[in-house]
Amino acid sequence: MKTTRTAVALALAVIGAPTFGLAQDLSTDTAVSAEPLSIDTLSTQNSRQRGFVFSLRGGAGMKPKYLGSDDYEVTPDLGFRLHRFTLSEGLDYGSGDAWNDFRGWDLHGSFDYIGRRDSSDDDALRGMDDIDPAYELGFGFGYTAENYNVYSDFRRGFGGHEGWTAEAGLDLIARPTREWRLSMGPRLYWGSDEFADTYFGVSASEATADRPAYDPDGGLLGGGAEFVARYQLNDDWGLEGGVTWRKFMNDALDSPIVDSGAEDQWTIRFGVIRVVRMNF
Repeated sequence: MKTTRTAVALALAVIGAPTFGLAQDLSTDTAVSAEPLSIDTLSTQNSRQRGFVFSLRGGAGMKPKYLGSDDYEVTPDLGFRLHRFTLSEGLDYGSGDAWNDFRGWDLHGSFDYIGRRDSSDDDALRGMDDIDPAYELGFGFGYTAENYNVYSDFRRGFGGHEGWTAEAGLDLIARPTREWRLSMGPRLYWGSDEFADTYFGVSASEATADRPAYDPDGGLLGGGAEFVARYQLNDDWGLEGGVTWRKFMNDALDSPIVDSGAEDQWTIRFGVIRVVRMNF
């Protein structure tokens, strides 16, 4: 490179994540796109109307069937971002302008999803244990300026794995016109020993003549880059597409699972954005 993920996202956004994006995959790993609200946007102007401003994205994407796979599948592209939340007592978080970047330091929620890996997905997995879907929940922080954004996210897994993952990125931002927003930059991915063993390890009972037993260590497991283009049609509608490239590194790269699959992983997505404004 759902209803449950959207509910978790909404809960996180209210209790501490000024905004976050859920985008992607129902059946394999996903990368969370976060456009957090600046800490400095807290306001106590009681004259502001209570309500929410958020955006939804829906479309289609293409991703590897599992981590390390060289086969791809078409999946839904779903996204959610909370841009503004005005409380009844007048506390106001964020901005009503859903198309504008939030500037300065931020603290945000982070969510990721890794789909089920079934041994029937690929002949290379025959004889291996199935892995349940994993939900990763955590937090992140970053800084956004006029022409760049940096962030770090930390998540704990539930379900398919119960380890820790982390992601860091830097984006250069360009706005050639009022309607266009382009961003591109590098990514780094880390995983704990438990995470690495779940998706890249091979136990003694799973080993074969062509797939030796393997016990990987955690650490820096991948790097890559992401490009995202967004076009604003009007105040309520827009289009967004993205391409992500990830290359496995270190113990992930040495895994027999990756060796029989692919060390380069690509994710492509395209969706329509709808901005929703709800007042109460």
